[in-house]
Amino acid sequence: MRRWTPLAALITCEGMNMMRRSWRAMALAMLALAPTAPAPLEAQQVDPALTTRAERTDYVETSRLEDVQRFLDALAARSDLVRVSTFGTSEQGRPLLLVTLSNPPVSSPADARALGRPVVFVQANIHGGEVEGKEAMQMMMRRLALGDLRPLLDRLVILVAPIYNVDGNEAIDVMNRTAQYGPIAGVGRRENANGLDLNRDYMKLESAEARALVRAYTDWDPHLVVDLHTTNGSYHGYHLTYSIPLNLTLPAELLDYHRNRMMPEIAQALLERHGFRSYFYGNFVNRAPAPGQPEQRVWFAFDHRPRAGQNYVGFRNRLTILSEAYSYLHFRDRVAVTEAFVEEILRYVDAHGREIMELAARLDREFVEAAQGTAEMPIGVEYETRPLPEPVPILVGAVRHEVNPRSGREMRVMLEDSIAVVPMLDYAVFEPTRSVPMARAYVLPREPGMERIVEKLLQHGIAVEELVEPLTTEVVTFTPSSLTKASRPFQGHHEVRLRGEYSTERATLPPGTYVVRLTQPLGRLAAYLLEPESDDGLVNWNFFDEWLAPGQPVPVRKIMGHVPMRTRGASLPAGAR
Repeated sequence: MRRWTPLAALITCEGMNMMRRSWRAMALAMLALAPTAPAPLEAQQVDPALTTRAERTDYVETSRLEDVQRFLDALAARSDLVRVSTFGTSEQGRPLLLVTLSNPPVSSPADARALGRPVVFVQANIHGGEVEGKEAMQMMMRRLALGDLRPLLDRLVILVAPIYNVDGNEAIDVMNRTAQYGPIAGVGRRENANGLDLNRDYMKLESAEARALVRAYTDWDPHLVVDLHTTNGSYHGYHLTYSIPLNLTLPAELLDYHRNRMMPEIAQALLERHGFRSYFYGNFVNRAPAPGQPEQRVWFAFDHRPRAGQNYVGFRNRLTILSEAYSYLHFRDRVAVTEAFVEEILRYVDAHGREIMELAARLDREFVEAAQGTAEMPIGVEYETRPLPEPVPILVGAVRHEVNPRSGREMRVMLEDSIAVVPMLDYAVFEPTRSVPMARAYVLPREPGMERIVEKLLQHGIAVEELVEPLTTEVVTFTPSSLTKASRPFQGHHEVRLRGEYSTERATLPPGTYVVRLTQPLGRLAAYLLEPESDDGLVNWNFFDEWLAPGQPVPVRKIMGHVPMRTRGASLPAGAR
């Protein structure tokens, strides 16, 4: 078995040829098409009770929780296919709204599974100042329940979390995100009430919101997760950019389906049906292609680590799309492009639902079968960003400045007539430069403090067992020779990286020892969390700090072979969960 997915395997010959043809052609076609303007509200003959706050204020304001709750209640009163519930509570006690839309209606994960349909989970407002998805999904749900998209509910189960970061959303202020082009009456803040970025909390699950969301993922097991954002940064020429899983430790089939099959078709439909330009998310940076070569401007993707949602969902063996509306578009247009993008995603899933469901089942099955086998299963612990094999035509844009009359700050406004097509390298994926073999089972001692680790694994939906009788077997132990702790805190943590040596010894594990077998669909995620050298695991996030010191073995040991053992479901001290 190869140590990781080579870049050449991800970017197939067929896919690369398609990219050469389609992206060059699309880059030119994009500049010839104008976006389709949304129809005025009065022309849509919308029930006044089913208008959003953005629509009612001509996009001067964005919705608060009370507005969205009122909208959803009105929608549910007019359609039996809509169910409004919650999937948790925020840090400040606000409800985390969840809407299910399907014909026949579903009220539980069991209902959804019984229908045997693709399940799509759309979440918006993970950052409280990025409000386009919240508005777009209200309008989308109106169309799904009562309008032109109603037939999709005969074949899909659609879940919508319209205000994921509800506490951040409620902190509306004109001084938040002042550079984006509206809404001029202000938006919420990026972080939750505890100052955490929810899109960096998927591994450590320290926020009430992230724990609730991952529990919803576990319960509903959506085949596709869509996460709606607004971009910051570079002046490009796209109305929307999008991201997919970027970590080449993930299965080649999953990565190939995202990059070479699903996203080109959705982007093409977004352009042809709506006139919106889109491409894979990135920013402009200066980078030397190789040592000794001069720096050049390149298009550079985001992170590979599963702390961010689009990678995390990939480690759950599921499809995921992160949407980034261009912040220098007018608020009205950001809502419109986000709505159009989600529409084309849903249409794609409708057309390819069976293959998407089969892909998810196959990825689960193949990982479990691999874990049951004897071949080495690698997982990356150090990574490097790699460019695609050939330069890609990227749309480079420009902006003008306009003063927000409410804040007095300058907003940046996209210039549609100042866009150039510039070929450049696209640093699109992250390839492991060093990997270690995953265990067939990870074992943790039953001692004070370890229940926090077990609790964290259970919060992810990972199965944890405990030995019911002693087990004598060979175990692999990692002993650090050096420990590097970040000098600056990130999300309240000083991240830790270890270097050291592995040793194998024969040991007797007592009853009560915690066991995490990889013969489960979330085994790859479990390994990323538990590997001592992982760049985004529980060691990295300080959960093991009390046990860490140079020369002291890390209390996560690895069983590399298949060893018969008697276990039961792990029990925790009262109050631990």
